[in-house]
Amino acid sequence: MQYFSSDFAQFFKDLAANNHKEWFDENRKRYEKEVKNPFKKLVEDLIVEMRVEEPELLVEAKDCIFRINRDIRFSKDKTPYKTQVSAIVSPGGRKDMTTPGLYIELGPEKMAVYGGVYMPNTQMLKDIRWYIAENLDTFKKAYSDKNFAKHYECIRGEQNKRLDKNFLEAAEKEPLLFNKQFYYYEHLPTSLYTSDNLLKTILVSHRASAPVKEFLRKAVA
Repeated sequence: MQYFSSDFAQFFKDLAANNHKEWFDENRKRYEKEVKNPFKKLVEDLIVEMRVEEPELLVEAKDCIFRINRDIRFSKDKTPYKTQVSAIVSPGGRKDMTTPGLYIELGPEKMAVYGGVYMPNTQMLKDIRWYIAENLDTFKKAYSDKNFAKHYECIRGEQNKRLDKNFLEAAEKEPLLFNKQFYYYEHLPTSLYTSDNLLKTILVSHRASAPVKEFLRKAVA
């Protein structure tokens, strides 16, 4: 199924050059036709396909999709609209930034599939580190999985310069314990927007993350 027309990317290019309410209001019907509605359909279909393997995935598309309006309260950039669409498909949807799931971001020049734990709080980070330290071989096996490495290369994240002494011995074997974040991503070609293979390609990418996703879910459970 083809979800988007060529105007999907063009809409965001035009928006980038006219990022103000007046232009958006004038182009609202175009936005709904070329961006909002087809993206909602894509997310709905992702949920249906993912629910086969994750029956606990009881969210709806509206629970997963982020608003196009930017939060400008604390930003120097006062442009009111994002120039991409995004969604988190996980048991808690966009209100749960902790459970590893599928995060997708589609813009005019970049499309990416993300996963992992991006913003763990202090306790969650400690839990992840303990789980890794107690399961070093399982963790290494997960991120060394050939299919995971093919799509995502590695687990990424900023690192602490210092580490709790309780983790130092394990960190000698697993330097990723220094990470403050544990996320991964794959960039996909934007030519997929007008392809019948968009849904399938996203699902293939997401399913490749299974070993690491499941490990991290257990760590934060």
